[in-house]
Amino acid sequence: MTGSGLLEQLRVLEVELHRLETRQNRKRLEQLLHPDFVEFARSGRRYSRSEVLEEFSASGAALEPVRAEHFELVELGRGFALLTYLSAHEAPTGELHRQTLRSSLWVQTETGWRIRFHQGTAADAER
Repeated sequence: MTGSGLLEQLRVLEVELHRLETRQNRKRLEQLLHPDFVEFARSGRRYSRSEVLEEFSASGAALEPVRAEHFELVELGRGFALLTYLSAHEAPTGELHRQTLRSSLWVQTETGWRIRFHQGTAADAER
């Protein structure tokens, strides 16, 4: 797959992870999250795969819409790709807040691309 085709494929998967419907679909999350998945959240907290799988399982869970842009991809080797981008949460008023620089390490497996590592870092609001 070409770089631009892979960028689009991983962008679609990454954005899928921003949606509450995906977060609440344990089977889909298990498909997307690598068995050794780890996240260093914007808050500074470390999340394991099992914690992420449980995070939105409760009824009444909510997640503000996320807007993501400026996706860039670096292929690190065969079957390994680093995706970086800028995201922000969108309030009901349309106001964007919690701008975050994000990076995700994706690994190609026999079942498809799976996210192995994710990190969010607070971004300068004037970016």
